[in-house]
Amino acid sequence: MALEMKVPSPGESITEVEIASWLVSDGDYVEKDQAIAEVDSDKATLELPAEASGVITLKAEEGDVVGVGEVVCIIDTDAKSPDGDNANADKKEEKEDEAPKKAEVKKETPSKSSTPNQKQDKKSYATGAPSPAAKKILDEKGMSSKDVKGSGRDGRITKDDAVKATPSMGTPGTGSRGSERKRLSMLRRKVAERLVSAKNETAMLTTFNEVDMSAIFELRSQYKEQFKEKHGVGLGFMSFFTLAVVRALDLYPDVNSMIDGNEMVTYDFKDISIAVSGPKGLMVPVIRNAENLSFRGVEDEVKRLAIRARDGQITVDEMTGGTFTISNGGVFGSMLSTPIINPPQSAILGMHNIVERPIVRDGGIVVAPVMYLALSYDHRIIDGRESVGFLVAIKEALENPEELLMDNDVKRALEL
Repeated sequence: MALEMKVPSPGESITEVEIASWLVSDGDYVEKDQAIAEVDSDKATLELPAEASGVITLKAEEGDVVGVGEVVCIIDTDAKSPDGDNANADKKEEKEDEAPKKAEVKKETPSKSSTPNQKQDKKSYATGAPSPAAKKILDEKGMSSKDVKGSGRDGRITKDDAVKATPSMGTPGTGSRGSERKRLSMLRRKVAERLVSAKNETAMLTTFNEVDMSAIFELRSQYKEQFKEKHGVGLGFMSFFTLAVVRALDLYPDVNSMIDGNEMVTYDFKDISIAVSGPKGLMVPVIRNAENLSFRGVEDEVKRLAIRARDGQITVDEMTGGTFTISNGGVFGSMLSTPIINPPQSAILGMHNIVERPIVRDGGIVVAPVMYLALSYDHRIIDGRESVGFLVAIKEALENPEELLMDNDVKRALEL
């Protein structure tokens, strides 16, 4: 029986996908539930499993855009798994390989007519040819003898000519100068489209501040081992930042809003998008109702989503519907950046690397771990007072987490 495999719906509002790569070849025998292809939607890359066992016939090429519900391959379920065909296949490959090798040997055999004429060589050696020493110097400089004017007899290039020769600005070096062109995935094209749209369609502005991370360093140093031993997950920076953002959104609800036509929609829940790097590029999974999560809850969810993004298992639903985004460029060493808003959201917080810097504390100069923060926001609905106040509220919570994030009870907050 011939089973037609159709493109399943990856999620709501998605009408087409792109065949990113086939994991099998036309005519292969596949097992049921075996991954046969990777398909890109505008939100995620998903694997397409075989619906039955049999011999597969591909009906679409890599790079083709196909609609949801269209047939992409046919599986002959009556075909049996091949046995003992490997030896015959190997013999066939060996015979196919012999012909090119024989042709190659024949091609490399020089004919009599190609034998160099000694008199011609002697003449060309004198007219603009480099001496052995000059040739060595030119090779080291990555220059051709054609670019050097010889001062020797009959224009011969001497060692002195080669030493004085200077490569022109347009002379290519001896290294590789190749290039590669490949089609952007549907996910990458959609990300590019959304980022350009955010730049062009919002009144985006960025404000900055700095945070003394000493208090968080002390808390993590004191409790991270207990936290990991009890909960099986590390006490990272993301839980502090997420809960600081939740507190700041309570104080400045306009930052937790979006523009819909001529109306502003403000949410009473906090779905925090976190930008993570996956095998197919940037992914932005969402921590739902972060206002209801503890430090442990946030760390558990961050770990779960990061693993799913890394393994390519993240779903469209897990990346849809955030109300605010946190992006951590610091893990890659970024000191400062102006993050781009994740539409249709109205603001994004950029975290950066932590560097020991001199700061003033209690009237004296001390060295402390400092992070620069950046808040990009849509000035159409968020004014300067709200944006600056929001970022200051985050700074205050991070510099005094025991009081503002833990209600002066660290062990209870960390569930120890």
